[in-house]
Amino acid sequence: MGRILAIDYGGKRTGLAVTDPLKIIATGLTTIPSQELVAWLKKYMQTETVELILMGWPTNWDDSDTHATPLVRQAIARLKKAFPDIPLETADERYTSKLATQSMVESGLKKKDRRNKALVDEIAATILLQDYLRSKGL
Repeated sequence: MGRILAIDYGGKRTGLAVTDPLKIIATGLTTIPSQELVAWLKKYMQTETVELILMGWPTNWDDSDTHATPLVRQAIARLKKAFPDIPLETADERYTSKLATQSMVESGLKKKDRRNKALVDEIAATILLQDYLRSKGL
């Protein structure tokens, strides 16, 4: 059984989250520099089976593109070229960063730790993946 890998892609950093092989639990994996995404995934997939890539899709309130949407489109094209046999889906990521920050506050993280944008990106990817699992009844 393969995992589902969620990606919260950004101009500088990319947060990653992954399910367990049974697709029950979403767990934050790491945050990496965005330009290293394909190389990092190739290495990761040498040891782990990924059956679906879930990419966060940035949109505004009115469903129009954000400043990040073109970057995500380009990243999707690179991922499809690098991993043609792995399905790729997109999911609305409108509130994931805000929810990630709120989650950090509620968990009692110090203000200094909440400023760690890499951690915010990783948690945002985890929330994206949890929402996807819930929507699919997994």
